[in-house]
Amino acid sequence: MAMALRAASRVLLRAGSRLGRREAVDGARRFANKRVLVETEGAAGATRIAVMKFRNPPVNSLSLDFLTEFVISLEKLENDKSIRGVILTSDSLKRGNQTKVAATEKTEEKRATRDHGGRLQERPGIFSAGLDLLEMYGRNPAHYAEYWKAVQELWLRLYLSSLTLMSAINGASPAGGCLLAITCDYRIMADNPKYTIGLNESLLGIVAPFWLKDNYVNTIGHRAAERALQLGTLFPPAEALKVGVVDEVVPEDQVHSKTLSVMAKWLAIPDHSRQLTKTMMRKATADNLIKQREADIQNFASFISRDSIQKSLHMYLEKLKHKKG
Repeated sequence: MAMALRAASRVLLRAGSRLGRREAVDGARRFANKRVLVETEGAAGATRIAVMKFRNPPVNSLSLDFLTEFVISLEKLENDKSIRGVILTSDSLKRGNQTKVAATEKTEEKRATRDHGGRLQERPGIFSAGLDLLEMYGRNPAHYAEYWKAVQELWLRLYLSSLTLMSAINGASPAGGCLLAITCDYRIMADNPKYTIGLNESLLGIVAPFWLKDNYVNTIGHRAAERALQLGTLFPPAEALKVGVVDEVVPEDQVHSKTLSVMAKWLAIPDHSRQLTKTMMRKATADNLIKQREADIQNFASFISRDSIQKSLHMYLEKLKHKKG
Protein backbone atom coordinates (compact mmCIF):
# COMPACT_ATOMS: atom_id res chain seq x y z
CA MET A 1 0.00 0.00 0.00
CA ALA A 2 2.79 2.42 0.88
CA MET A 3 4.35 1.84 -2.56
CA ALA A 4 1.02 2.40 -4.27
CA LEU A 5 0.45 5.58 -2.31
CA ARG A 6 3.88 6.91 -3.25
CA ALA A 7 3.19 6.08 -6.90
CA ALA A 8 -0.13 7.89 -6.72
CA SER A 9 1.59 10.84 -5.11
CA ARG A 10 4.10 10.97 -7.99
CA VAL A 11 1.21 11.09 -10.43
CA LEU A 12 -0.29 13.93 -8.41
CA LEU A 13 3.08 15.67 -8.43
CA ARG A 14 3.23 15.55 -12.22
CA ALA A 15 -0.29 16.92 -12.26
CA GLY A 16 0.86 19.64 -9.89
CA SER A 17 2.26 21.67 -12.75
CA ARG A 18 -1.27 21.93 -14.05
CA LEU A 19 -2.74 22.64 -10.62
CA GLY A 20 -0.28 25.38 -9.72
CA ARG A 21 1.41 28.38 -11.23
CA ARG A 22 4.95 29.67 -10.69
CA GLU A 23 6.11 33.25 -10.85
CA ALA A 24 8.83 35.58 -9.59
CA VAL A 25 7.93 37.93 -6.74
CA ASP A 26 10.51 40.42 -5.44
CA GLY A 27 13.37 38.02 -6.17
CA ALA A 28 11.53 35.10 -4.57
CA ARG A 29 9.84 32.26 -6.40
CA ARG A 30 6.21 31.48 -5.83
CA PHE A 31 3.98 28.63 -6.81
CA ALA A 32 0.39 28.33 -5.81
CA ASN A 33 -2.45 25.91 -5.91
CA LYS A 34 -5.90 27.01 -4.93
CA ARG A 35 -5.44 26.29 -1.22
CA VAL A 36 -1.68 26.45 -0.58
CA LEU A 37 0.63 29.32 -1.47
CA VAL A 38 4.35 28.56 -1.50
CA GLU A 39 6.97 31.31 -1.55
CA THR A 40 10.67 30.48 -1.71
CA GLU A 41 13.36 32.91 -0.65
CA GLY A 42 17.05 33.05 -1.52
CA ALA A 43 19.26 33.37 -4.58
CA ALA A 44 19.45 30.60 -7.17
CA GLY A 45 22.14 28.07 -6.29
CA ALA A 46 22.18 29.15 -2.64
CA THR A 47 20.43 27.72 0.42
CA ARG A 48 16.79 28.71 0.31
CA ILE A 49 13.77 28.32 2.52
CA ALA A 50 10.11 28.08 1.63
CA VAL A 51 7.01 29.43 3.32
CA MET A 52 3.86 27.36 2.89
CA LYS A 53 0.80 29.54 3.52
CA PHE A 54 -2.59 27.96 4.08
CA ARG A 55 -5.44 29.71 2.31
CA ASN A 56 -8.46 27.46 2.46
CA PRO A 57 -11.18 29.88 3.66
CA PRO A 58 -12.91 30.45 5.87
CA VAL A 59 -10.90 28.55 8.52
CA ASN A 60 -8.11 26.64 6.69
CA SER A 61 -9.83 23.33 7.36
CA LEU A 62 -8.02 20.18 6.23
CA SER A 63 -10.35 19.20 3.42
CA LEU A 64 -9.45 16.37 1.08
CA ASP A 65 -8.56 18.90 -1.63
CA PHE A 66 -6.35 20.84 0.78
CA LEU A 67 -4.55 17.67 1.91
CA THR A 68 -3.88 16.65 -1.70
CA GLU A 69 -2.54 20.07 -2.68
CA PHE A 70 -0.43 20.34 0.47
CA VAL A 71 1.31 17.00 -0.12
CA ILE A 72 1.98 17.93 -3.75
CA SER A 73 3.52 21.23 -2.67
CA LEU A 74 5.63 19.63 0.06
CA GLU A 75 6.95 16.97 -2.31
CA LYS A 76 7.95 19.64 -4.81
CA LEU A 77 9.97 21.34 -2.09
CA GLU A 78 11.59 18.09 -0.95
CA ASN A 79 12.64 17.38 -4.53
CA ASP A 80 14.27 20.81 -4.80
CA LYS A 81 17.77 20.25 -3.44
CA SER A 82 18.30 23.95 -2.78
CA ILE A 83 15.44 24.05 -0.24
CA ARG A 84 16.55 23.16 3.29
CA GLY A 85 13.82 24.63 5.48
CA VAL A 86 10.06 25.17 5.36
CA ILE A 87 7.83 27.43 7.44
CA LEU A 88 4.15 26.55 7.84
CA THR A 89 1.77 29.44 8.46
CA SER A 90 -1.64 30.83 7.60
CA ASP A 91 -2.10 33.23 4.69
CA SER A 92 -3.82 35.61 7.09
CA LEU A 93 -6.67 37.88 6.11
CA LYS A 94 -4.59 40.69 7.60
CA ARG A 95 -2.84 42.41 4.74
CA GLY A 96 -2.20 45.79 6.27
CA ASN A 97 -5.21 47.62 4.88
CA GLN A 98 -8.78 47.16 5.98
CA THR A 99 -10.03 48.48 2.65
CA LYS A 100 -8.92 45.19 1.15
CA VAL A 101 -11.39 43.47 3.42
CA ALA A 102 -14.15 45.77 2.30
CA ALA A 103 -13.30 45.12 -1.35
CA THR A 104 -14.41 41.51 -0.98
CA GLU A 105 -17.06 42.23 1.59
CA LYS A 106 -19.59 39.68 0.53
CA THR A 107 -17.12 36.82 0.82
CA GLU A 108 -15.02 38.02 3.71
CA GLU A 109 -17.88 39.15 5.93
CA LYS A 110 -18.16 35.52 6.97
CA ARG A 111 -14.72 35.95 8.54
CA ALA A 112 -15.31 39.41 9.95
CA THR A 113 -17.56 41.32 12.30
CA ARG A 114 -18.68 44.94 12.28
CA ASP A 115 -17.85 47.45 14.96
CA HIS A 116 -20.37 49.95 16.31
CA GLY A 117 -19.67 52.29 13.41
CA GLY A 118 -20.51 49.62 10.86
CA ARG A 119 -16.89 49.08 9.79
CA LEU A 120 -15.64 45.59 9.09
CA GLN A 121 -13.24 44.21 11.68
CA GLU A 122 -11.33 40.97 11.34
CA ARG A 123 -12.11 38.04 13.55
CA PRO A 124 -9.19 36.51 15.39
CA GLY A 125 -6.80 34.77 12.99
CA ILE A 126 -6.87 31.05 12.32
CA PHE A 127 -3.78 28.95 11.66
CA SER A 128 -5.97 25.96 10.87
CA ALA A 129 -9.25 24.83 12.40
CA GLY A 130 -8.27 21.23 11.75
CA LEU A 131 -10.04 18.34 10.06
CA ASP A 132 -12.95 19.22 7.81
CA LEU A 133 -16.00 17.82 9.59
CA LEU A 134 -17.95 17.88 6.34
CA GLU A 135 -15.57 15.17 5.08
CA MET A 136 -16.59 13.03 8.06
CA TYR A 137 -20.33 13.64 8.15
CA GLY A 138 -23.08 12.26 5.92
CA ARG A 139 -20.71 10.40 3.58
CA ASN A 140 -20.11 6.71 2.91
CA PRO A 141 -17.41 4.47 4.45
CA ALA A 142 -15.35 4.51 1.24
CA HIS A 143 -15.09 8.31 1.43
CA TYR A 144 -14.16 8.19 5.11
CA ALA A 145 -11.39 5.69 4.26
CA GLU A 146 -10.07 7.88 1.44
CA TYR A 147 -10.09 10.92 3.67
CA TRP A 148 -8.32 9.22 6.55
CA LYS A 149 -5.63 7.85 4.24
CA ALA A 150 -4.96 11.43 3.14
CA VAL A 151 -4.77 12.60 6.78
CA GLN A 152 -2.30 9.81 7.58
CA GLU A 153 -0.21 10.76 4.54
CA LEU A 154 -0.07 14.40 5.60
CA TRP A 155 1.16 13.45 9.07
CA LEU A 156 3.74 10.95 7.82
CA ARG A 157 5.11 13.37 5.22
CA LEU A 158 5.51 16.13 7.78
CA TYR A 159 6.68 14.00 10.69
CA LEU A 160 9.38 12.22 8.64
CA SER A 161 10.38 15.12 6.41
CA SER A 162 14.13 15.53 5.94
CA LEU A 163 13.60 19.29 5.75
CA THR A 164 13.76 21.56 8.79
CA LEU A 165 10.11 22.37 9.45
CA MET A 166 8.89 25.25 11.60
CA SER A 167 5.39 26.48 12.32
CA ALA A 168 4.68 30.20 12.59
CA ILE A 169 1.37 29.93 14.42
CA ASN A 170 -0.51 33.13 13.63
CA GLY A 171 -3.98 32.05 14.71
CA ALA A 172 -6.09 29.48 16.50
CA SER A 173 -4.88 25.89 16.09
CA PRO A 174 -7.34 23.30 17.42
CA ALA A 175 -7.20 19.60 16.55
CA GLY A 176 -5.74 19.20 13.03
CA GLY A 177 -4.20 22.66 13.33
CA CYS A 178 -2.29 21.37 16.33
CA LEU A 179 -1.38 18.26 14.31
CA LEU A 180 0.29 20.46 11.69
CA ALA A 181 2.20 22.35 14.37
CA ILE A 182 3.49 19.45 16.47
CA THR A 183 4.93 17.59 13.47
CA CYS A 184 7.34 20.51 13.07
CA ASP A 185 10.84 20.73 14.53
CA TYR A 186 10.08 24.09 16.15
CA ARG A 187 6.91 26.04 16.90
CA ILE A 188 6.52 29.79 17.44
CA MET A 189 3.11 31.16 18.43
CA ALA A 190 1.67 34.65 18.36
CA ASP A 191 1.06 36.14 21.80
CA ASN A 192 -2.66 36.72 21.38
CA PRO A 193 -5.00 35.52 24.16
CA LYS A 194 -7.68 34.79 21.55
CA TYR A 195 -5.48 32.11 19.99
CA THR A 196 -5.44 28.60 21.42
CA ILE A 197 -3.81 25.32 20.44
CA GLY A 198 -4.41 21.70 21.39
CA LEU A 199 -6.07 18.42 20.50
CA ASN A 200 -9.72 18.92 21.44
CA GLU A 201 -11.25 15.93 19.64
CA SER A 202 -12.90 14.59 22.80
CA LEU A 203 -15.14 17.67 22.94
CA LEU A 204 -16.60 16.65 19.56
CA GLY A 205 -17.24 13.08 20.66
CA ILE A 206 -14.34 11.67 18.65
CA VAL A 207 -10.88 10.42 19.62
CA ALA A 208 -7.41 11.42 18.46
CA PRO A 209 -5.72 8.53 16.60
CA PHE A 210 -3.03 6.56 18.41
CA TRP A 211 -0.23 7.93 16.24
CA LEU A 212 -1.22 11.53 16.94
CA LYS A 213 -1.48 10.64 20.63
CA ASP A 214 2.08 9.31 20.43
CA ASN A 215 3.22 12.54 18.75
CA TYR A 216 1.54 14.53 21.55
CA VAL A 217 3.13 12.41 24.27
CA ASN A 218 6.53 12.91 22.65
CA THR A 219 5.91 16.65 22.65
CA ILE A 220 4.49 17.40 26.11
CA GLY A 221 4.98 14.21 28.14
CA HIS A 222 2.66 11.35 29.06
CA ARG A 223 0.77 12.81 32.02
CA ALA A 224 0.20 16.21 30.42
CA ALA A 225 -0.96 14.54 27.18
CA GLU A 226 -3.25 12.13 29.03
CA ARG A 227 -4.98 14.96 30.85
CA ALA A 228 -5.16 17.27 27.83
CA LEU A 229 -6.53 14.58 25.50
CA GLN A 230 -9.27 13.50 27.89
CA LEU A 231 -10.37 17.06 28.59
CA GLY A 232 -9.88 18.32 25.04
CA THR A 233 -7.77 21.16 26.40
CA LEU A 234 -7.05 24.15 24.19
CA PHE A 235 -4.06 26.07 25.57
CA PRO A 236 -3.70 29.86 25.23
CA PRO A 237 -0.17 30.96 24.26
CA ALA A 238 1.35 31.29 27.75
CA GLU A 239 0.03 27.87 28.83
CA ALA A 240 1.02 26.28 25.52
CA LEU A 241 4.57 27.50 26.12
CA LYS A 242 4.59 26.27 29.70
CA VAL A 243 3.41 22.76 28.83
CA GLY A 244 5.63 22.52 25.75
CA VAL A 245 3.11 22.52 22.91
CA VAL A 246 5.03 25.49 21.49
CA ASP A 247 8.66 26.51 21.89
CA GLU A 248 8.31 30.31 21.87
CA VAL A 249 5.61 32.94 22.18
CA VAL A 250 6.30 36.32 20.57
CA PRO A 251 4.32 39.46 19.70
CA GLU A 252 2.03 38.80 16.77
CA ASP A 253 3.85 41.13 14.39
CA GLN A 254 7.15 39.34 15.09
CA VAL A 255 6.10 35.74 14.46
CA HIS A 256 7.47 35.53 10.92
CA SER A 257 10.71 37.41 11.56
CA LYS A 258 11.42 35.36 14.69
CA THR A 259 10.80 32.12 12.81
CA LEU A 260 13.25 33.19 10.12
CA SER A 261 15.82 33.97 12.81
CA VAL A 262 15.44 30.58 14.49
CA MET A 263 15.48 28.83 11.10
CA ALA A 264 18.90 30.36 10.39
CA LYS A 265 20.29 28.77 13.56
CA TRP A 266 18.92 25.35 12.64
CA LEU A 267 20.28 25.58 9.10
CA ALA A 268 23.74 26.21 10.52
CA ILE A 269 23.74 22.53 11.56
CA PRO A 270 24.99 20.09 8.87
CA ASP A 271 21.99 18.48 7.19
CA HIS A 272 23.21 14.90 7.42
CA SER A 273 23.71 14.91 11.19
CA ARG A 274 20.46 16.76 11.89
CA GLN A 275 18.46 14.48 9.57
CA LEU A 276 19.92 11.28 11.04
CA THR A 277 19.16 12.53 14.55
CA LYS A 278 15.60 13.43 13.58
CA THR A 279 15.05 10.01 12.04
CA MET A 280 16.48 8.29 15.11
CA MET A 281 14.09 10.22 17.37
CA ARG A 282 10.96 9.81 15.21
CA LYS A 283 11.21 6.53 13.28
CA ALA A 284 9.68 4.27 15.94
CA THR A 285 6.62 6.52 16.30
CA ALA A 286 6.10 6.67 12.53
CA ASP A 287 6.68 2.92 12.10
CA ASN A 288 3.92 2.28 14.61
CA LEU A 289 1.45 3.80 12.16
CA ILE A 290 3.06 2.40 8.99
CA LYS A 291 2.72 -1.18 10.33
CA GLN A 292 -0.97 -0.66 11.16
CA ARG A 293 -1.96 1.79 8.46
CA GLU A 294 -4.72 -0.19 6.75
CA ALA A 295 -6.20 -1.30 10.08
CA ASP A 296 -6.20 2.32 11.27
CA ILE A 297 -8.07 3.40 8.13
CA GLN A 298 -10.69 0.71 8.56
CA ASN A 299 -11.07 1.48 12.27
CA PHE A 300 -11.62 5.16 11.50
CA ALA A 301 -14.17 4.46 8.75
CA SER A 302 -16.06 2.10 11.04
CA PHE A 303 -15.92 4.46 14.02
CA ILE A 304 -16.96 7.60 12.17
CA SER A 305 -19.84 5.72 10.49
CA ARG A 306 -21.50 4.90 13.82
CA ASP A 307 -24.89 6.48 14.33
CA SER A 308 -23.83 7.92 17.68
CA ILE A 309 -20.76 9.60 16.16
CA GLN A 310 -22.70 10.93 13.19
CA LYS A 311 -25.27 12.33 15.63
CA SER A 312 -22.54 14.06 17.67
CA LEU A 313 -21.06 15.57 14.51
CA HIS A 314 -24.52 16.70 13.36
CA MET A 315 -25.16 18.42 16.68
CA TYR A 316 -21.77 20.16 16.57
CA LEU A 317 -22.27 21.31 12.98
CA GLU A 318 -25.73 22.65 13.84
CA LYS A 319 -24.23 24.49 16.79
CA LEU A 320 -21.67 26.08 14.48
CA LYS A 321 -24.40 27.00 12.03
CA HIS A 322 -26.43 28.79 14.73
CA LYS A 323 -23.30 30.54 16.00
CA LYS A 324 -22.64 31.92 12.50
CA GLY A 325 -26.26 33.00 12.24
